[in-house]
Amino acid sequence: MAHEIVSESADLKRCHLSSWGDDCSGLVDEMTVNRFLNPMAEKFPEMSFLNPNELVAGNIIENATRESQQPNPALQSGCLRANACRNIWWEPGKVKAAIVCCGGLCPGLNSIIRGVTKCLAQEYGVVDVLGITAGYNGLSNPEAYPPMKLTTQLVSDIHMKGGSIIKAARGGFDAEKICDNLQRLGINLLFLVGGDGTQFAGNLLYEAACKRNLAVSIVGIPKSIDNDVLYFDRTFGFDTAVAKASEVISSAYVEATSCDRGVGIVKLMGRDSGFVAMHAAIASDVVDLCMIPEVKFDMEDVMAYVDETVARKNYMVIAVAEGAGQEHVATGKRDATGHVIYGDVGVFLKDKLNAHLKPTGGRTFYIDPSYIIRSVPIIPNDHIYCCRLANDAVHTAMRGYSGVCVGAIHNVICMLPSRLVASGKKQVRPHSSSWQGCVQTCNMPRSLAGLGRHDTSADGHEGGA
Repeated sequence: MAHEIVSESADLKRCHLSSWGDDCSGLVDEMTVNRFLNPMAEKFPEMSFLNPNELVAGNIIENATRESQQPNPALQSGCLRANACRNIWWEPGKVKAAIVCCGGLCPGLNSIIRGVTKCLAQEYGVVDVLGITAGYNGLSNPEAYPPMKLTTQLVSDIHMKGGSIIKAARGGFDAEKICDNLQRLGINLLFLVGGDGTQFAGNLLYEAACKRNLAVSIVGIPKSIDNDVLYFDRTFGFDTAVAKASEVISSAYVEATSCDRGVGIVKLMGRDSGFVAMHAAIASDVVDLCMIPEVKFDMEDVMAYVDETVARKNYMVIAVAEGAGQEHVATGKRDATGHVIYGDVGVFLKDKLNAHLKPTGGRTFYIDPSYIIRSVPIIPNDHIYCCRLANDAVHTAMRGYSGVCVGAIHNVICMLPSRLVASGKKQVRPHSSSWQGCVQTCNMPRSLAGLGRHDTSADGHEGGA
């Protein structure tokens, strides 16, 4: 690999503490630079460890004709697996770790906190673990937001609860102050749980630490209920969100079918990406129209389809992502952080359809469950995924990597440079198998399917694309 062009996915020498200040590319020779024996090798002599250079193929589909399935150049050299290796960089007895949750709530935060704490303590003997409170605020100003000590006893049952025991929060990022505090507190492993904004800031923190030669392994665990993180199959909490959203859609179906000419409308999370709405529509299998940010629509087409569906079935169910139809409800405003304030497409649809249906005796039933969905406890299969992510984040950090994120690629946990993960947002591709399957499941008309649109979504792996 040293004699060929290496894609960004496998350009990890800059992300390892042995070579992060060097101008070099490619994979790290961990067998040479990682000098300490993994404690698990002594605890379980028969344990099978990874080859440190074990790669997962980034592009697995050949001879594709659809644009949504073309090879991604960023993944061309493959993706390094993020599991345990026999040799590690850090001496476990000298490790002090911290974990921070940034942004809003998401199912599974407590599972991640629990998993990281348990893996550090049980597999590596690291018991000095801090839970940083209030997101980046707690790293920039720990006096105002004191950290809490995490123990296996404290986290033993937190996965059964929603939310985060260390409090999630937005804002507060200051790379220089955080580096000062990491050095002062003696923290040399830092786990960042958050979305693309958190990981973008995490990459800035990694660069600031590198300039100071402050040895700290900064490993991101991407979080997004919208599943909009680039390249990885899915984010934790997404499966739970889809499961709970499907239950709400079922309630809308009951309401719509229990009156004459009823239309159930459910607004779901999905500011820039429609994955929750798309998957919930498929999972519930009672949705007639799924509306996502990636597919624009004309209200005349919506009204015509509502009339046709209600005339045929006497009811209808609509699932709409919160970011859909912003061309109809744009506010023209931005919040204090510069983000666009989106108009309420759910209320817009409700009002428009109520006015349209009322003369013929119809009505809508509108449900907005967003904060209920993000605060629920995680479902079992999602918790399993959290355990995998937490364990492999710890293994990655102990191997000496920094400025990377962990996540599933083709259902294998890999690490990617944070700069790559934070370079954009993943979106639904209108010509992907996933969206076309949703169109077919809902029996949507061509006018609302978006299949005439050229795919211009961020070039990240969609999973089942």
